Amino acid sequence: MNFYGAPALSLEQFAHYKQDLIIGTSLQVSAPGGQYDSDKLVNIGTNRWSFKPEFGISKALGPLTVELVPSVTLFTDNNDFFGGQHLAQDPLYAVQRTPRLLLRFRGLGRVEQHLLHGGRTTVNDVQNDDRQENVRLGITVALPLGRHFSLRLYGSSGVYTRTGTNFDAAGLALTYRWGGGP
Repeated sequence: MNFYGAPALSLEQFAHYKQDLIIGTSLQVSAPGGQYDSDKLVNIGTNRWSFKPEFGISKALGPLTVELVPSVTLFTDNNDFFGGQHLAQDPLYAVQRTPRLLLRFRGLGRVEQHLLHGGRTTVNDVQNDDRQENVRLGITVALPLGRHFSLRLYGSSGVYTRTGTNFDAAGLALTYRWGGGP
């Protein structure tokens, strides 16, 4: 939901829209769906709820747009964890910072930094040494290939990982957009 900036526009108005400051928020809710068996340590389901409120700020500075998105994920307890134990998890804090540059040939270049901290788990009141602390960097370049097609190249890498997965990713995507527009 937007609180400020980014008004609803027609297609003609959108073609001439110049962004300034946008402020908004979102809430992601994950229900305890999926298969769950407390006799198994690894499950598809989590047997608990999670709530992730985010707050976003985006400011255009000519062809450069700077975005900041802090968030926190809150978890309910799992009272039927592996063998009937009690699992609790601390909040998981995250910040995404993104400078985005509109390229002269109508393309888009973006660099992202993701910071993640927290999320330590406790099983039956015994705290685990699994606090997450991760830093990732990524880059995306999107190039228009005509009215309906665009090509996106992207990659990301873990810069620092205390606990959790450390991986590199790269990809290439071809997008087709249908409907009206320039």
